[in-house]
Amino acid sequence: MAIRNLMELKASLPRNGRLMGLDLGEKTIGLAVSDPGLSVASPVGTIRRTKFTQDAQELARAMRDRDVRALVVGLPVNMDGTEGPRCQSVREFSRLLLQRPQLFGFEPEIAFWDERLSTSAVERMMIGWDMTRKRRDEVVDKMAAAYILQGALDRLRQGDAAPSGSDDDRDEDGNADGEDGGSDGGGDGGGE
Repeated sequence: MAIRNLMELKASLPRNGRLMGLDLGEKTIGLAVSDPGLSVASPVGTIRRTKFTQDAQELARAMRDRDVRALVVGLPVNMDGTEGPRCQSVREFSRLLLQRPQLFGFEPEIAFWDERLSTSAVERMMIGWDMTRKRRDEVVDKMAAAYILQGALDRLRQGDAAPSGSDDDRDEDGNADGEDGGSDGGGDGGGE
């Protein structure tokens, strides 16, 4: 029951254990799940936020239904790399989840992923698909969760291909030691 960096999170997974990506919004929680091989993220739904306990119960049910053992939670870091009230809220939500292993039937593990610009990137993509505003509003949160999770999965694959020890110096946010929370070449900071 801990907050880990991505490589530690992967190492803690049971064989064929899946990851779930979360996009924590004020009104909804977007959900995405990985395949057992940790290659592809797929959007799976949203949870309409009410009270923490009810949100946590729905999340636990979604995790159990999909054999998910750990979470990659999008961390809404400011563009300058600092953390504001939204990051504090995400960290608090995650901390509270970890205090309730009885909901999950196991002790979940969590890693954070820099989600800067994930929602806007997903919205641009959906506009390119000529999707109506109403339809975009219905799916943006789960698509953002998939975008967050896919970034983390891609980073895990890079870590597997990298020389031994190259990812061991990352903190629980996926940042290299000494980085201030800015882009680590993954998440939304890379490639845009």
